Amino acid sequence: MAYASHTQAHTRIADADFTALLDPALIRSARQIYTTYYEVHPGLIQRPLGVAINRFTHRGKLIFSGKPILLPQECFVPFSQIESELY
Repeated sequence: MAYASHTQAHTRIADADFTALLDPALIRSARQIYTTYYEVHPGLIQRPLGVAINRFTHRGKLIFSGKPILLPQECFVPFSQIESELY
């Protein structure tokens, strides 16, 4: 039981550290992907969890449910980081 709670705490810390280390250019690209999607689909109100984005090409897809399965060259930009400068 102690092992499971240690692993969960480690995962939360690793997730927090990872999002803090995202390249600002990736966050800008993820924000542009979201903005383009919103402009094309203004009637949809479902908020995405974030964007899975390629670190090299900056191409990405919005993720709406579940935990994304990322390719080695991809990272996940959570919506909280995307929206931090939207408004």
